Amino acid sequence: SRRHKLYREELNLTSPAAPLPLRPEASWLQFHLGISRDGLYPRSSPIVNRLLRDMQQFPTISADYSQDEKALLGACDCSQIVKPSGVHLKLVLRFQDFGKAMFKPMRQKREEETPEDFFYFVDFQRHNAEIAAFHLDRILDFRRVPPTVGRWINVTREILEVTKNEVLQSVFFVSPASNVCFFAKCPYMCKTEYAVCGNPHLLEGSLSAFLPSLNLAPRLSIPNPWIRSYSFDGKEEWEVNPLYCNTVREIYPYSNGNRLLNIVDMAIFDFLTGNMDRHHYEMFTKFGDDGFLLHLDNARGFGRHSHDETSILAPLSQCCIVKRTTLLRLQLLAEPEYRLSDVMRESLLQDPLAPVLTEPHLLALDRRLQLILEAVRKCIDTYGEATVVANDTTQPQAPASDRAKLDT
Repeated sequence: SRRHKLYREELNLTSPAAPLPLRPEASWLQFHLGISRDGLYPRSSPIVNRLLRDMQQFPTISADYSQDEKALLGACDCSQIVKPSGVHLKLVLRFQDFGKAMFKPMRQKREEETPEDFFYFVDFQRHNAEIAAFHLDRILDFRRVPPTVGRWINVTREILEVTKNEVLQSVFFVSPASNVCFFAKCPYMCKTEYAVCGNPHLLEGSLSAFLPSLNLAPRLSIPNPWIRSYSFDGKEEWEVNPLYCNTVREIYPYSNGNRLLNIVDMAIFDFLTGNMDRHHYEMFTKFGDDGFLLHLDNARGFGRHSHDETSILAPLSQCCIVKRTTLLRLQLLAEPEYRLSDVMRESLLQDPLAPVLTEPHLLALDRRLQLILEAVRKCIDTYGEATVVANDTTQPQAPASDRAKLDT
């Protein structure tokens, strides 16, 4: 009852209308209440499937810019924003029962590969990458990507006619082909030539369920130790120093507990998707130092199926450590009867926008999985299995002195 009361208060804080009743069975609420230290949702959770269905079917009742785009416009406090980009259009859509999802529209066709000359930080964001990342994350049993589903959106009826944001209303226009289009409002690529358009009104995109608000479930945003250089030249230390992990191991909180193992999990996940843009990671403060890392913002994955960016695996290849449960799952998905590409193909058929990935992207998953297993084998040959494969079935307790540092 107390959690329900807090939820009601939080969701009604910004509502000018009379408070609405909160149904305890609402899928959004049940999803939030099901978050635990093991992941965002339990294995085989029926709530996740109901949430995906609701995001795909419920009518929108309002639409607005996301917080990072508002930050660029000076319309909100930027203190909670990691890196406001605003380069890529995304909107917050609200539904009944206080449901809220991040909408990312289609910007690139599935069969198009990212050009070789593109830097990772100017790459397109792909709605189908967000959908595929959710399915892959669930197959790997990480359960760290918020539930995501594809949907056809009527941009006129479900965005323009329900938004109260005058700035958002002002960026809608009708193209020479009589299609309804809109674009982002920001200092960079936000002009009519970078608009997204319906056909004439329908536009496909991804919807990712929002996590509980920061007031209800505080989160830390932490720079990735293997962050890349976001400039056209220059390199980070890990890119030139093969012994970089020795330095990381000496720094709290990577000096003990599961944090470094969770970083390796994230690197394996990103390598499979081809996502080079993991500059920060987030985690719930409630679960302490050994809580799981959230795998958010995956839209820059699945850009090039013909290229395997092995530098993404630097945390694994440099630290030579991996969770036993992660390794066992990867080995299972390398078996012919449970081949990763086959499992992904079957899982993605459940999405309304199927096929979500092209066949070359699915086959690239099998190839990259073999590269991960080969990297683990090299580590075991060098250091021995007892050193490389960490038994993560028990959760280590951080020393009291280290916990005090985090609290401070």
